[in-house]
Formats: sequence, C-alpha cells, structure tokens
Amino acid sequence: MTGGTDIIRATVASDADGWRIDRALAAALPTLSRERLKALISSGAVIGPAGGPVRDPATKAVGGGAYEVRVPAPEPAHNIAQDIALDIVFEDEHLLVVDKPAGMVVHPAAGNPDGTLVNALLHHCAGRLSGIGGVARPGIVHRIDKDTSGLLVVAKTDVAHEGLAAQFKRHSMHRLYLAIVAGIPNPPAGTVDAALARSAANRQKMAIVAEDRGKRAVTHYRLVQPLRDAAMVECRLETGRTHQVRVHMTSIGHPLLGDPVYGRGRLTHRNLLNQLDFRRQALHAAELGFVHPVSKRNLSFKSALPSDIQELFGALTV
Repeated sequence: MTGGTDIIRATVASDADGWRIDRALAAALPTLSRERLKALISSGAVIGPAGGPVRDPATKAVGGGAYEVRVPAPEPAHNIAQDIALDIVFEDEHLLVVDKPAGMVVHPAAGNPDGTLVNALLHHCAGRLSGIGGVARPGIVHRIDKDTSGLLVVAKTDVAHEGLAAQFKRHSMHRLYLAIVAGIPNPPAGTVDAALARSAANRQKMAIVAEDRGKRAVTHYRLVQPLRDAAMVECRLETGRTHQVRVHMTSIGHPLLGDPVYGRGRLTHRNLLNQLDFRRQALHAAELGFVHPVSKRNLSFKSALPSDIQELFGALTV
C-alpha cells in the first residue's frame, strides 16, 4: 500500500490477448468486479506494460503483459449508520433480502436525509455493502417507492451487485406485486407495454411516452379477486421502471387505491380510505425470485400482505 492506495500487480493470461482490458483484468483479479475495474481504468489507476496509464476499458489487453492496478482506500460513506430494525428474510456473505415496510425510504435524498433503508443497512452490515452504487446508495440494486411495502434484494459485495444488475437488465428476475385497484379489469388479464419517462408537465411524475422518448416498460396483470367496485390484482414486472405499476394500471382505467399522485379512486373509495386512515398506494412487492449470483442457486421469496392492505381488502370484500 502506498499513500492509502493498494497496488495490485497482475499478469494477463496469454489466451486473453486481444480481450478488452477490463475483461482480461477481471479474469486475472477475481476479487475486483469488472464494473469496479472499468471505473479504475477510466480514472487512470491502471498502468500498462509500457509504463503509462490505460484509460479506456475497451483497450485490447496484451497477453502475458504485466499490469498494475492502483486501488484507492475506500472513502467513508456520507450516510450515517443507524440502528433501525429490519425484517431480513435471507442473508449470506454476498447479499440480503429485506421486507421493507411502507413509509421507509430506500436511500437518503432531499427531504429524507436519514432514517432510510441505507442507514439501517450500514448499521446492520457494519458498512460491508457493495460500492457500485456509490457512497449515496451502497448496496442498492433496485428500489421500491417509499409508500410501497415488500421485498427487495441488497448487494453486500461488488460481485453480487454486478450479477444481480445483469439479471435485472436481462429481465430474468421474478418480481410480482399485489395491488388493490379501482374497478374490475376487463379482460381479467392482459399486458401493458408502454414506455415511461419523466412527465414534461411535472418532473415528480412519470408518464407514458412514445417509444423513442422513454424506456420500455412492460407489466403483465391478472385479476386475483373482484371486490366492491375494486379488485385485487397481481402485476408481474417484465421491466422495473419508476412508478411502473402505478402508471400502467392508471393508464388502463384502474388506478391504485390510495395513490396520491396517479389517481385517488372514486369518492366511495376515498371515504373508505379516510375511515381506515389508509394513507398510501395499495401496492405490495409480494414475490421476488432470482439466481444467486455466486452460488447459482435459484432463490424465491414471498411476503404476506401487510395488515393495512389486509384491512382494506376485508373492507372491500363483496
């Protein structure tokens, strides 16, 4: 170590000649993820066989060449660790699955500087979280809204983070939500395939836009049980965009009950929500499944409906 920097020396395998340098070094240095190496290369922290820095991750590697990787000491996270109770349904050395309560923000942001899932994770994991998301979002691979309850996976190592992110990108991760919506969908099952982007009128909202103006978003919905002028539906996400379920269900005339942004439902529903003091969108991340990025085991988790949605469901049961 020199001046707070670890110097790691690696020799690229002869059969890796001509590979991208980030790929070749990832094969030679399994303790560093490819994403981490890309960042180090771009910052000039990798010295090539000729003695100068390699700054482009796409540079072709020299088989048998000796490289020097200078890894700076980790910066302390700006977020503080807080002893906040977590409902952890699975944990090993690489990742954990958390059942998040409604009302908890995933990571600090304007208006929510602490008391978040990240603050709780920093305490629970003693700071041992993936650094790919940066100091603001350590370990965070995906998010669910503050007022949505349910399951999400957190990466403790860079290797786990990279593997989980790849599954999200391939849309191979199983994510199923349960929601109570206004009205009864007809047909009882279908698919909403509509791109999403920030609303031009209100940057706090998402909106359906033309395909070339946003990111593709696909939601498969199915009626679970008709209720009184409402319905319990399940929504399986093929993609995972911000507010996807809320916007897509609103777009087909079935906004989530209690949603303060995309549709408050009918007057009778609003009166009931007030009686029950139900103050959030009726949405719960009920199922999560993925392949463990290190052990390659198929993992599957379910979360029961929280008590407030159960109470709402009971009040609407025909």
